[in-house]
Amino acid sequence: MSRAEGAGWRLLRSELGLVFGRRRTQVLLLGLGTIPLLLGTVLAIAQDAGMAGQGPGFVGRVTGNGLFLVVSALFICLPFLLPLTIGIVAGDTVAGEAQSGTLRYLLSLPVARTRLLAVKATAALTFAAAAVTVIAVVALATGAGLFGLGDLTLLSGTTIPLAAGLARVAGVAGYVALSLTGLVAVGVFFSTLTEVPVGAMAATVVVAVVSAVLDSLPQLSAIHPGLLTHHWFDFAEFLRIAVSWDVLAQGLAVQAAWVAVFGSLAWARFTTADVTS
Repeated sequence: MSRAEGAGWRLLRSELGLVFGRRRTQVLLLGLGTIPLLLGTVLAIAQDAGMAGQGPGFVGRVTGNGLFLVVSALFICLPFLLPLTIGIVAGDTVAGEAQSGTLRYLLSLPVARTRLLAVKATAALTFAAAAVTVIAVVALATGAGLFGLGDLTLLSGTTIPLAAGLARVAGVAGYVALSLTGLVAVGVFFSTLTEVPVGAMAATVVVAVVSAVLDSLPQLSAIHPGLLTHHWFDFAEFLRIAVSWDVLAQGLAVQAAWVAVFGSLAWARFTTADVTS
């Protein structure tokens, strides 16, 4: 390993330690972890009150099988809570260093700006994966404790063994995590534009909200397939008899396009900007 590569790995470890060592990040992960716990508790109480099976979509299936609590928790967190937390972390990647005055020091290290930006983006992507994992793991544990785990009944009514059901639910979580990569790229880009982290955070969340609003307008159906949030709920494919890999691939391709565009914009901005703080 060359000296530059060694410095890059050390910088990545340091960045991950910085991101996950912040009290704010820990609070965000803790908050996300409470969602499936609260959801499961409410559904358990509703079950005791004779309201079992009621509720929209996946939520109505939770009391029959705790595996559905994973899907339901991700379904609830995906439209706003996950974009909000990711916007906070991704928007702070570069702007936070600029605001605190440490960015110039980082640029003095024997690491190229491109590699530094890649480290920052990798840390934000790692947080996104960790956020989804926390929700899924807490939901699985809560679902198992409150409702038990059993063979999974798919949306078509077909039942598959528990092991296969766990694999399907893991696929749901994995797809959700990958579906957030485009938003991470957007957040990192906005973070390179300003020295005010709150501005980058807000702009990132606004992009997700605007995309969801545009996706709800039938008059704009022509642009829907390319919107950031349009394919987020395609994880439901994992709950069908035959998973449509073409649908999932299309959703991931859209995310890859957003990553390519906003990653390139972030790189162009960061590698040419005159850093003064």
